[in-house]
Amino acid sequence: MDNPARQVIFARMEQDVIIVGGGLNGPALALALAQEGVRVTLVDARRAVVRAEVGFDGRAYALAIASKRLMAVLGVWRRVAERVQPILKIVASDGRAGEGAAPFFLIFDQAEIEEGPMGFMLEDRFLYAAFQAEMAGAPGIAVLAGETVVAQGSGSVTLASGRVLLARLVVGCDGRGSGTAARAGIKRAGWGYGQTALVTAVLHALPHNGVAQQFFMPGGPLAILPLPSGFHSSLVWSEADGVAAAIQALPDAQYLAALRPRVGDFLGDIALAGVRFSYPLSLSLAEQFVADRVALVGDAAHGVHPLAGQGLNLGLRDVGALAQVLIEARRRGEDIGAADVLERYQSWRRFDVTTMALGMDGVNRLFSNDNPVLRGVRDLGLGIVNAMPGLRRGFIRQAAGLTGDVPKLLAGQRI
Repeated sequence: MDNPARQVIFARMEQDVIIVGGGLNGPALALALAQEGVRVTLVDARRAVVRAEVGFDGRAYALAIASKRLMAVLGVWRRVAERVQPILKIVASDGRAGEGAAPFFLIFDQAEIEEGPMGFMLEDRFLYAAFQAEMAGAPGIAVLAGETVVAQGSGSVTLASGRVLLARLVVGCDGRGSGTAARAGIKRAGWGYGQTALVTAVLHALPHNGVAQQFFMPGGPLAILPLPSGFHSSLVWSEADGVAAAIQALPDAQYLAALRPRVGDFLGDIALAGVRFSYPLSLSLAEQFVADRVALVGDAAHGVHPLAGQGLNLGLRDVGALAQVLIEARRRGEDIGAADVLERYQSWRRFDVTTMALGMDGVNRLFSNDNPVLRGVRDLGLGIVNAMPGLRRGFIRQAAGLTGDVPKLLAGQRI
């Protein structure tokens, strides 16, 4: 039990939880906590309206069924439901640019699960704006936009403006380079892949029919993800760092010339339709997800390879788990920033995250090469899995976030 001095200190605190980071996980956690009466201050270094008003740039997320359920409970899904593209089928294949796919395919179909589409594609700008709009009308959430944290103590943060915020818990939702983690002394372990992701969007002549393609090539995987309209797709294209840098530096026409043989002709002619981005790929795991009155969520705790599109979905599972741990502890009269409470969150999420991260790391290493022996093994493996409906269904349910110890919000239930 806290001593009397600590009780007096916490009685004067401004908020229950300070969230640092205003991307997507931060607002999701703020809404989940505020829904149950927890007082939250969210510190966002950016001016929110800029990102919300950006035009089409091709950046999009593959949202799992479980993520959709969380957003529905938080009131966000109703704001984006008309803007999503259901993923009806996923086709995974191996091959080389210009040669087409290998003869063995792995096909996942929505008909193999009862819950409906396997996932949903949604543009970043719409999802971000939906979270901002929902927070704007939510009681119990104070948003400090354009503010940065310069110092951090046990349950406190100091802003660049000089203002000091006090709370029982500080949550870092501030990305892979998390200042919250660094100030708490939490180190990261991981490694680079020697790969860079090239991200853009294309307009194509033939409809995608709601099919997502994952094409494994020697330089790295190419994901072709369907967007609304039927004739737009988002691309996440991984190549060795040197190759990617050279391609990214090309003018649009030559960039397209490099892309076309990798995409193939199943979508007909393609044209660039979005901004071109690039970012280095690595695996990065925080050595702890919690510290003294600190918890990490999303990329602040873990950065994974994008080949399965699970980055945001893993972050939202963190949100669901942390919100449930904190709210249930609060109802029992516990100090929500206490070490034993935060350890429940870490125990819940660390194994799941590590397993997913290492699994994707293994798949990337198996497929991102042109070794003829490994090529034969992996192609045979794709064919075997494709011939086993039970195994396929298990993979689908796992990717949809429907397996394991699912937090209540991701099961579509209020905490």
